[in-house]
Amino acid sequence: MAERDLTSRLLSPRSLYQPQTVLNVQDDQDSEPSNQQSSLQTAISHQNHNHSQIYHENGNVSSPNPYEFLWSGGLSVPEPTTADPFRNGTPYVSGVYEVVKIVLCFPIALVRLVLFGSSLAVGYIATRIALAGWKDKQNSMPKWRSRLMWITRVCTRFILFSFGYQWIRRKGKPAPREIAPIVVSNHVSYIEPIFYFYELFPTIVASESHDSIPFVGTIIRAMQVIYVNRFSSTSRKNAVNEIKRRASCHTFPRVLLFPEGTTTNGKFLISFQLGAFIAGHPIQPIIVRYPHVHFDQSWGLISLANLMFRMFTQFHNFIEVEYLPILMPSDHQKQNAVRFAERTGQAMASALNVVQTSHSYGDLMLLTKAAQVQQENPWSYMVEMAKIESLYHISNLEAVDFLDKFLSMNPDPSGCVKLHDFLRVLQLKPCTISEEIFGFLDVEKNGSITFKQFLFGSAHVLNQPLFKQACELAFADCDEDGDNYCMKKEFADNLRVKFPDLNDDEVNGLFSLFDMDNDGRMSRDDFFYTLRKNPLLVAVFSPRLVHKNLIKSS
Repeated sequence: MAERDLTSRLLSPRSLYQPQTVLNVQDDQDSEPSNQQSSLQTAISHQNHNHSQIYHENGNVSSPNPYEFLWSGGLSVPEPTTADPFRNGTPYVSGVYEVVKIVLCFPIALVRLVLFGSSLAVGYIATRIALAGWKDKQNSMPKWRSRLMWITRVCTRFILFSFGYQWIRRKGKPAPREIAPIVVSNHVSYIEPIFYFYELFPTIVASESHDSIPFVGTIIRAMQVIYVNRFSSTSRKNAVNEIKRRASCHTFPRVLLFPEGTTTNGKFLISFQLGAFIAGHPIQPIIVRYPHVHFDQSWGLISLANLMFRMFTQFHNFIEVEYLPILMPSDHQKQNAVRFAERTGQAMASALNVVQTSHSYGDLMLLTKAAQVQQENPWSYMVEMAKIESLYHISNLEAVDFLDKFLSMNPDPSGCVKLHDFLRVLQLKPCTISEEIFGFLDVEKNGSITFKQFLFGSAHVLNQPLFKQACELAFADCDEDGDNYCMKKEFADNLRVKFPDLNDDEVNGLFSLFDMDNDGRMSRDDFFYTLRKNPLLVAVFSPRLVHKNLIKSS
């Protein structure tokens, strides 16, 4: 499969043999059912006439598309990328030099540990005094309290010293807050927030979970932190509004954001979140490098304790901080945060001499999940989530749910799933339609599917314009009594249109997927929720829909 660039479309253009049909899809739930069904029946009729074979541009013939009744033009999945923005280059101690260095530095590490602990304790006490009695969190910290925080800022410099950063190389200077009220930086380690606390004492945007970290949570509060829950749209919206308010008010410190949303290994930039760019204020990008030979200081999947120990047992750790020129948003970019983010990302990637990928925090969630269940190659489960979110509006949590489903299929060491395990988890029996579903995902036609193919295929089906209408018609066909419930017998009768030899155990297995509360009957909500979680199963009901349409048109 040819390599595709980041702007390539995932879906191939519709073949020329297909008739030009205009579908008016009503998204309003109050629309008449007949209008919703007519669009689907048009597509079903088209599927009946063109279901025999699908011809690709290269002349090959593949199995029929089981989702053509949803007006799907087929599935195309980008080639796996070799970019790996989260892998630490030295996860373990290796080599005689490193072992000898750790042994020699161990006494020094004990002294550094004492320095770290005492600096943290003094900074914590100073911060508690500065925060004592301060209740007005809507306004900036009074000046006398900010001056008291200088004690904590000096302590953070001693903390950096204890980690082996005896000197820090700087290039350029921070712009005045009045000119650039927002600064953004790449994020490689936990060292950058400590450095910026000492250097700039900015307001930061941080996860709500940081507030509960002992000692650190108190110090973060003194930075007048803007808390955000990355999984809550309301919280993200409130955070953006607060960024705008504080950037516009000169009494607040400048606002610091890490637009990548997580740490990387510094060899790549990943996709930017838009919170820093929506406000439309001038931005000063800052880049941080960690030159090294034997010890990679990036966080990755390394435990915090392990990373701290390795830092304590180095003679010196190198860090370079470069302040880039200020970026002024044009009038157009003030209305288009995406373009402003792209422009900033290009400037930072060019200065770092790296490329920016479509990975995001969602990929780290997938990587971590795969590592937790001890997959041999957890890195293969990254899918460039920013691209999927943009194309299919699939959230990080939904992607993790799909990964849970895929992992239950018992992938082999290479991260591939065979047909029998795929059918086992989806409670399908080997037959034509189930093989077509698997073949739809198996774009390489090698008899196995990867998680990326499974996720792209599921998201593709879920976002077809007629998916919702197909679910409505499928449930209406199962609900013969019209009471918004489907009994097991009704469900079995519906399935046996396509699976005439389906036995009771096989019916029970598939019905158990849809009966969420195990009460022996399937509600409308159960049905829709299950198809939302398992969108590939909608093809199981397509033969019944085609059959009904043929009867009506005969």
